[in-house]
Amino acid sequence: MNSHFQRLLGPGNFSIGLELPLDNDWSTTGQRLRITEDRPFGVPDLKQHAQLARLADSSGFRALWVRDVPLYDPHFGDAAQVFETFSYLGYLAGITKNIMLGTAAVVLPLRQPWLTLKAANSIDDLSDGRLLLGVASGDRPMEYPLFGVDYEQRGAHFRSAVELIKSQGSGRLPEGAQLLPQREENAPLLVAGLGQQSPEWIGKHMDGWLAYPGTAQEHRRRVGLWREVAGDKPYITFLHLHLEADPQSPMKPMRFGGRGGRIALIDELEALREAGVQHVGLHLRHNTRPVAEVIEEIAEYVLPRFHGTE
Repeated sequence: MNSHFQRLLGPGNFSIGLELPLDNDWSTTGQRLRITEDRPFGVPDLKQHAQLARLADSSGFRALWVRDVPLYDPHFGDAAQVFETFSYLGYLAGITKNIMLGTAAVVLPLRQPWLTLKAANSIDDLSDGRLLLGVASGDRPMEYPLFGVDYEQRGAHFRSAVELIKSQGSGRLPEGAQLLPQREENAPLLVAGLGQQSPEWIGKHMDGWLAYPGTAQEHRRRVGLWREVAGDKPYITFLHLHLEADPQSPMKPMRFGGRGGRIALIDELEALREAGVQHVGLHLRHNTRPVAEVIEEIAEYVLPRFHGTE
């Protein structure tokens, strides 16, 4: 297994991370603050982003996942972490020590592929091998004309960029030219969705799958399909979580996840692990309590159940 995945999953082959931004702007508390500060819906409060990233790192979470949203589209209503993805990853690499840094996911058709490759190699080198390069074909049509890309051709652009990144440009450079920095081991390439490709192509060419959120039962079915086309390559997903203050509070479903106490969260994570999921990125924007408080509670009571034997 790629050493990046070994660091992510650990000996137990299962781990927990966090999806950025680390804000609770989707909660009632966060909404009130957003309105007071005159921020559009989906634009998070980033005043504590560095402090919270350091807290996640020191608390033992395995990955910070950064989305790639080139333009804020009010129809989608989410600016994600606001900052440009690779610029932000470079910053995070400098303020953290151990936590893996993942993209979920870079929209390849909107990026010049050689510069994407150079940016990825740079982040992986600067972070001492902590990059997990999640990629996608994108789903926001308004962006493509502005970038001079045909939306209907995004699948072909995605496929071409993946082939370049996987090969590190081998055989395409002029004689004597090099793309620096060079890496002894490529950062693994994971796909969100199918990138407008067939499952067989994805299973053959990608190193892992970033699956959309779902129930344990849904993931069990998806994992089975993934194993058919990709063998034992890692299967990763995300969970929207509203962690209640009462640890005994049962888990109640909500879109892309649930709300409940830490005991129910442990049960949910156990179910996902049993379904074949190998890493879960927690999305915390629904939480009413301060995000730092939620991170600390999960680190104290939940992470030891899954990371504690390592």
